[in-house]
Amino acid sequence: MTALRHRKGSKGKEPPLGAEFQSQQSNCCADDHPEKILHGDWSWGAIIWTSVGWSVSVGLGLLCCIYMATLHENDLWFSNIKEVEREISFRTECGLYYSYYKQMLQAPSIQAGLSNLIHDNLTESKRTINLLQRMNIYQEVFLSVLYRLLPIQLYLEPVYFYIYTVFSLQAVYVIALYLTAWLLSGSWLAGMLAGVWYILNRVDTTRVEFTISLRENWSLPFLALQVAAITCYLRPQLTALQQKVIVWLMYVTTFCFCLTWQFNQFILLVQALIIYALDCVDFLTTTQVTTLYLVQVSSLLSVWLLQFCNSMILGSLVLSFIVAALFIKHCQSGLKTGSLLVRLGKLLLHSALVLLLTVTINYLAKKALQLRSDEHIFKFIKSKFAMGPTRDFDANLYLCEEAFGLLPLDTLERLAGTLLLYPYILTLLLLSGVFASAALHNLSRPKGGSAEERKGTAEGRVVALRPDVAYNLLHTLFYGLLAFSTMRMKYIWTGHMCAVAAYGVCRKEVWTVLLSTLGCNSKVLLRLVRHAVPLLMIGCLYYKFWPKLMEELSELREFYDPDTVELMTWISTKTPKRAVFAGSMQLLAGIKLCTGRVLTNHPHYEDKDLRERTKQVYQVYARQSPEEVYDILRAVGADYVVLENSICYERRHRRGCRLRDLLDLANGHIMDGPGENDPDLVPASHPRFCEAIKTDTGAYRALFTRTFQNKTFHVYRVKKKHKKSAKSASESSVTQ
Repeated sequence: MTALRHRKGSKGKEPPLGAEFQSQQSNCCADDHPEKILHGDWSWGAIIWTSVGWSVSVGLGLLCCIYMATLHENDLWFSNIKEVEREISFRTECGLYYSYYKQMLQAPSIQAGLSNLIHDNLTESKRTINLLQRMNIYQEVFLSVLYRLLPIQLYLEPVYFYIYTVFSLQAVYVIALYLTAWLLSGSWLAGMLAGVWYILNRVDTTRVEFTISLRENWSLPFLALQVAAITCYLRPQLTALQQKVIVWLMYVTTFCFCLTWQFNQFILLVQALIIYALDCVDFLTTTQVTTLYLVQVSSLLSVWLLQFCNSMILGSLVLSFIVAALFIKHCQSGLKTGSLLVRLGKLLLHSALVLLLTVTINYLAKKALQLRSDEHIFKFIKSKFAMGPTRDFDANLYLCEEAFGLLPLDTLERLAGTLLLYPYILTLLLLSGVFASAALHNLSRPKGGSAEERKGTAEGRVVALRPDVAYNLLHTLFYGLLAFSTMRMKYIWTGHMCAVAAYGVCRKEVWTVLLSTLGCNSKVLLRLVRHAVPLLMIGCLYYKFWPKLMEELSELREFYDPDTVELMTWISTKTPKRAVFAGSMQLLAGIKLCTGRVLTNHPHYEDKDLRERTKQVYQVYARQSPEEVYDILRAVGADYVVLENSICYERRHRRGCRLRDLLDLANGHIMDGPGENDPDLVPASHPRFCEAIKTDTGAYRALFTRTFQNKTFHVYRVKKKHKKSAKSASESSVTQ
């Protein structure tokens, strides 16, 4: 186990139905909006004020980048440890992804490196796979090519070029949140507050400092940029040229997001549902809905082409949903006519038809493509909500991890401690009420009412809801629900939460209503209060958290994992370069990175055959006979098997969630230790393999030879014997 120890020493756009209730909000955003110059205001005041806003956004982004990089350095003493220790610090799947960056740099040429990735026979033994098709590793390819081409080899080590790029994306993330808050509120002080909140809530907004290569650390900055682009696209009074530019920005950011994370289809599905909901209650025009859908489809299809026609994309739920939604929308031309009750009935029928067609298209697509790569995700969802079997090994592997459980309540306590939660909840409640009121009004209004009628109705409204605000409201609600159901998804929600809360604090119409109630409403006082409150909050946060940040940055530790270093050194020096290793997914990813040896399985779990193989290899931690384990390991071509005491004698998880328990349940065996067992489980006829092999009895000695051991790991060489002779050796040992 790794330890960290202290060191020694819109113009031309059709007006959306229901968007007419915007007059007050549109006017309120004219004072210091980033689009002000684009709309023709080239006064020196506008130029200076907007320039200051952009400068602050870049400064906050750089501050976040430097902060994360410093924490990473201070935690590991990364600049002073050996290369093998640096590579070991890329834990689990992070090590697997980084290994392909290293592999590309070690290749004699770019072409040779790409060919090795397309025809890879090192990641899965006895198989040749296309890594560019199977995994989202184009970012590693791009960085390796860039490092080769740029004249920086003498000044910057490859590993630093990699990690600095990832930390730089955190700067992009902060800038994207800053712009979203600025666009929504009309004040760059909101963006400043959003950026400060993102940094102070680092524990809940990102985990980049210790999981650098994780796919979400590459993709979420692009998702945040896409949300900022959508927010800008849904604003009124954009020229035709500005619309085209923003649509291209939406496409590029969505494409980059999809290219860098294998779970892109599920995140985009939630976003497609948001667009669908806004369309149903008339917050978006038909043109806007179609454009947003087509941006998603074109991005996914572009990634599909780059990933050598990856069938998982074509069989995704989001593509099926978009096709169904657009088809039913085209067929039901009279959907948005009639009274409130009639329209509600039509909406229910419409939604039922879309759901039915989505399921049908997705089922047919998966049958035609013979797609089973994402089965484990749906098994996990079914088991999580008690809709499926609970003994499925793949589903339980996720269910037993804390990251895939419900959001812990202490998360909300931490968010409240930075003054983020309270304005967020108030903003959410206020916007939800306005959204519900506007939605009911839209559904009640006859289609095609005169412009005069709409204008008169709009003037009678005190509070309005623009389409961009409505989108961000549903975005934070939908992804908030996702975060509460699965803790790992909180990183999508908490970043956007900072932008929404900052918008609430700097929202002009709220202060207008409050000051009017107090009878002291004036433009000067409104501007003063609206700018003073966020500055006061930033001042309070600085006073409270600056000493803590300085203390955190002064705490120096270093990487310390001598057992793993010893194992990797032994493998590199004492085993053949083409030796095949079996073991846990997490450890094997590190073995591939540090030693370049061939693996039997790995942590990238989006493949049906690999999941089956992993379950088989994991039988080394189950109650199986030595002959059965030997046959499994020889079938996958293993030369060595690495057993970990931390798994064999695991105590981290509760009973029923330890890896050995999951295997026992899947095999129909009674679990270890005191506690209840299902009545249909039976005692195993063999001892646990990872324990029994250490006795070195004849049955095990005939098939396996111990070649390395320390306090954490035991490595055994799998002897190349025929099954028949192995069994006879086992029988003679029993006779003795």
